[in-house]
Amino acid sequence: MAEQIKTFEDAVAAVPTLTKDPGNDAKLALYGLYKQATEGDVTGKRPGFTNPVGRAKYDAWAAVEGTSAEDAEADYIAKVRALLAAEK
Repeated sequence: MAEQIKTFEDAVAAVPTLTKDPGNDAKLALYGLYKQATEGDVTGKRPGFTNPVGRAKYDAWAAVEGTSAEDAEADYIAKVRALLAAEK
């Protein structure tokens, strides 16, 4: 399956097919790369300590701030391929 991933859209569609939970770190990394690829640099205020999920998502997106959309897409594809390969 990993070799079938050729485009960003293929990678996005492949994520729900993962059979093993990749863990929070991997999911947050994918989230940040997806947001960077589709929306650009992070916007808005960082959520407060009472919203730990929102804060973690914001931080994951902010971690890739300045990355071009093309590079974010390439990194996203590479991470999805690695996750799919790890399931074999």
